[in-house]
Amino acid sequence: MLRVTKLTDYATVVLTVLAARPGEVLSATELAEFTGLEPPTVSKVLKPLAQAGLVEGLRGVRGGYRLTRPSIEISLFEVVEAMEGPLALTECSHDHHQCGMAPKCGARSSWRLINDVVSEALRDVSLAQILPPLPLVDEEQRRTIAVDVVS
Repeated sequence: MLRVTKLTDYATVVLTVLAARPGEVLSATELAEFTGLEPPTVSKVLKPLAQAGLVEGLRGVRGGYRLTRPSIEISLFEVVEAMEGPLALTECSHDHHQCGMAPKCGARSSWRLINDVVSEALRDVSLAQILPPLPLVDEEQRRTIAVDVVS
């Protein structure tokens, strides 16, 4: 079975919270509250995301984390690689493989092709595309916002 690790799954959840609040800076504690994850887990996830340049940490009283780019510009491929390293479905799927069977293996080229297809599929899905839909608002709850248009 092909499956991302729990930490990669958690990273995606944390990133969707940040993506749903563009420009906001959220502490690890706030992210834990929004996601339902334990604070140490959130901190563990944020470290590789920051190292990969997907989030940035800001220090100080108003410190916390935010996305480094708009969510439409962050692909799931980047998230998976940040958390798990280079995508390789099999040992021979990446450039620096250590498989002793490679010279005699007839499946290597097929696995590399499959690896490339999966990688491209992940590149084609942005963080913005996996955001949960906004909840529907009843007419009574809807507010009118006055906007002046300047031309």
